[in-house]
Amino acid sequence: MAKVRFDGVRKVYDNGQVAVQGASFDIADGELMVLVGPSGCGKSTLLRMVAGLEEITGGTLSIGDRVVNDVAPKDRDIAMVFQNYALYPHMTVSENLAFGLKLRGHDKAEVQRRVQAAADALGLTSMLDTLPRAMSGGQRQRVALGRALVREPEVFLLDEPLSNLDAKLRHSVRTEIAQLHRKLGTTMIYVTHDQVEAMTLGQRIVVLNEGVIQQIDTPMALYDRPANLFVAGFLGSPAMNLLRGVVRQGDDGHVWLRLADGLDLPLGAAALPAHCMGRELVVGVRPEHLQPATGNAAFRARIEGLEPVGNEIFVNLRYGTQALVIRVPPQALPGLGEELAVAVVPAGLHVFDPGSGERIEA
Repeated sequence: MAKVRFDGVRKVYDNGQVAVQGASFDIADGELMVLVGPSGCGKSTLLRMVAGLEEITGGTLSIGDRVVNDVAPKDRDIAMVFQNYALYPHMTVSENLAFGLKLRGHDKAEVQRRVQAAADALGLTSMLDTLPRAMSGGQRQRVALGRALVREPEVFLLDEPLSNLDAKLRHSVRTEIAQLHRKLGTTMIYVTHDQVEAMTLGQRIVVLNEGVIQQIDTPMALYDRPANLFVAGFLGSPAMNLLRGVVRQGDDGHVWLRLADGLDLPLGAAALPAHCMGRELVVGVRPEHLQPATGNAAFRARIEGLEPVGNEIFVNLRYGTQALVIRVPPQALPGLGEELAVAVVPAGLHVFDPGSGERIEA
């Protein structure tokens, strides 16, 4: 196991494209860190630089106490699991697991010990004589994980390993990866574009956009206190409602947001800083913080869509020109085209500067 340190790491391709701009952060010994962001944000590039598959343009990358900028991939003591399983189709599970160890010259007893330990950890013991073509996608992915596991590396690198699986398999294999990490306590770096994977797997998450780190924190800290508009809009499903307008306060102490179309949206007794009043801001409110209500704090919005998903309903609304999504428990609701009275939960508001996009603390 080892700590991984990025110190001003940059990647610039020959055509001038900047893939990663000065990444600086530490991954603790034994931590499961997730790199998340949209396609092209630089997350896989960071992972490939750790693996030695991409040359580092600037800065230093350390694994343990050793700077590895110029260390060959085979000498970095890492193991990588790719998006595609890359199993040898003519080899059994046991042979696939053992192949890399045999190439590295491990003796037969040590190979057998490591293969058996990996098979036991991943529930593959009964499949050791099976060929990959006779296995499901989830089972093949477990073999790919096992092939990395037998290396007993200092750092595991996982590059979108679940993207080829269906939803049910993704959930089960994701659970297996989390259990494996808890059992082994090995440093893991996991790359995904799927925010659900990021939120459920990561002890901490690095959110990237266009090669720049936007925020690093625990999953719930990112959800509850996004540092900027990008993080606020990226994490959460459905996404946070982002409303742009001028904040005003009435004589009764309640706050209103004057939207671009001239409509006022009541924010209730929101505790916003005095310097926010009279300013144009972006106010964020997550779908669960908009709830059906009555009274002066409510506003009426037209229902444009209902999405029941079992334990909750996503309601798509239109208030003037503003689209909104709310999340409610199963209940009787007005039909499409009808109006629903909705109120904002003031404690759930997030406020951002419309120019910089940065969070404004209440």
